[in-house]
Amino acid sequence: MQDKNKPSEIQIEDQKVTGNKELNLLESLSPVLILMSLLAYNIFFVEGQEWFGGYTNQYILLMGGLVAAVVGFLNKVPASRMIFEVWENWKSIFVPIMILFLVGALAGTWLVSGIIPAMVYYGLQVLSPEIFLPASVVIAAIISIATGSSWTTSATVGIALVGIGSALGIPTGMIAGAVISGAYFGDKMSPLSDTTNLAPVMAGTDLFTHIKYMAITTVPTIIVTLIVFAILSSTIDTTGSSDISDLLASIDNTFYISPWLFLVPGIVIGMILMKTKPLIALGTGVLLAAVFAFIFQSDVLASLSDSNFKSIINAVFIDTNITTDNEKLSELFSSGGMNGMLWTIFLIICAMVFGGVMDAIGALSKITKSLLSVASSVFGLFASTVISCLGLNAIASDQYLAIVIPGKMFKKAYEDKGLAPENLSRTLEDSGTVTSVLIPWNTCGAYQSSVLGVSVSDYFVYAIFNYLSPFTTLLFAALNIKIRQLVKK
Repeated sequence: MQDKNKPSEIQIEDQKVTGNKELNLLESLSPVLILMSLLAYNIFFVEGQEWFGGYTNQYILLMGGLVAAVVGFLNKVPASRMIFEVWENWKSIFVPIMILFLVGALAGTWLVSGIIPAMVYYGLQVLSPEIFLPASVVIAAIISIATGSSWTTSATVGIALVGIGSALGIPTGMIAGAVISGAYFGDKMSPLSDTTNLAPVMAGTDLFTHIKYMAITTVPTIIVTLIVFAILSSTIDTTGSSDISDLLASIDNTFYISPWLFLVPGIVIGMILMKTKPLIALGTGVLLAAVFAFIFQSDVLASLSDSNFKSIINAVFIDTNITTDNEKLSELFSSGGMNGMLWTIFLIICAMVFGGVMDAIGALSKITKSLLSVASSVFGLFASTVISCLGLNAIASDQYLAIVIPGKMFKKAYEDKGLAPENLSRTLEDSGTVTSVLIPWNTCGAYQSSVLGVSVSDYFVYAIFNYLSPFTTLLFAALNIKIRQLVKK
């Protein structure tokens, strides 16, 4: 039933026409240009310092929203209209924020229950010198799906794989490319990943619809990647041995490892396939993992706190760090719980402020109309999205902003074309998330290069999954393959 106090879409459109004059392109772009300038200043002149306790991007988004509000006031846009749009944006992200909190809780409980360690344990054992590179892709993918973090994967197993591969005489650029390809595949497809949660929020779809639809372009890309690495492996003469016994022994000494632990993710995946609501499926995963922790990992819980129940509560809400006798595993076996999701949640909230004000003053409409005037076809819309994501990864040097800003700018354009929102969310990930690591000055490129000890220029050509992904999404758009239309209710 419609709220009588809520303005109708017709009333809102009337306000746009009669309440304020239409912005020109320069006025519409000015908040974005100032936003980019602040981000550039932060990147190039405030390096190594954290403004606002590490929440720099969030505050810069708020500053951009303030600039947009000033532009709106100068064009006689009422404050009530801007507040209304921001409030509507906030209401639309309530469920996604709840999902993000559950994702944090899931990561914590899956760690202390031994589920994530079990995935790492069995994943490492598929390693074989004859198929080292494709095996590295698979291992990185499994662990990244389990943890939802490409960064954590590279900083732990990635480092180990680079060391093992180097001992075998394999070029480090190839190994790093394989690790990054697998890590970003897992990062994209994992419901625990912050970018995988962020993209559907910005596009206006739900998490699991996004993941299933993203698989259409992601699976063929990772298959091609595996084939290329299999061919590369067959051309390399390896020497030595790939000894991972220390890693396996360390995991085995710390956790109780059993295939029974996979029952929990199996149940959660089954619920998702049966189209159970995400909040229920993820909540079930948290509760079952807590029960499994009590059953299988009593020693781990006892080492974390003086009460097993308190250890579980801490895993759900705050940081959990499990110490092993192997330093390489220390970062992997840590989780921030719900607290670890606050950075991403604040980013989303601030993005909704910026996007809501930009929408209220008509700036987003003007910018997208200008972009679409030179790319009016469906393919042109996909291409414009890809170019925007790539450009923001290079200019803003941050994969989150490469998702947030194009997502907000193009959302209405996809609706006007009759395209389902998952088209946009998939394109944001195919071109925003994965290409960030290919840019040396992007936070992702700088991090991966530093952690793996391999320069971006060395691994660039071998990060096959990362640079193929935007081409795949454009190919599917050009051939009109699996381009889902909006279903009118």
